[in-house]
Amino acid sequence: MQIANESDTTPSAEASRLADFIMFTQRSFLLDLSKELNKGNISYAQFFLLGYLAKEEHLTMTEISNKMGHSTAAATGLVDRLEKLGYVQRLHAADDRRKVMVQITRKGMDLVSRMRDGIALNIAETMSKMDSHAAPESATSLDQLSDLLMQGR
Repeated sequence: MQIANESDTTPSAEASRLADFIMFTQRSFLLDLSKELNKGNISYAQFFLLGYLAKEEHLTMTEISNKMGHSTAAATGLVDRLEKLGYVQRLHAADDRRKVMVQITRKGMDLVSRMRDGIALNIAETMSKMDSHAAPESATSLDQLSDLLMQGR
């Protein structure tokens, strides 16, 4: 599959279709996500941070700011709010007490799991309407794309 024309920076038709797909599905899932996040009283940015933390043992404040694309001060604000809600906790490195590490709590993991399960059910329902061969191929392609995108974060 050709993603971009080699002679210029115009995206290929496949990349444009994928961009349209992402914009449409993102809107659809964010609407559902918004309803749930309002119940937990957290923002999208805070939820996305919980998602990162759910995949790691812990992250430093610098790692959080890099992953979120925020300043360290803004990342600190996100962590402060999540800590007050009981979704994360701060730890200090044994070798350097000045180094602050952030870890998701059981309550935070439960929220992420509940949200992820809801999204997965929604996707499973949609994929059940697809051709039986297309669903696994689509999932494999999306895994590869996701891995490549995450390498930059």
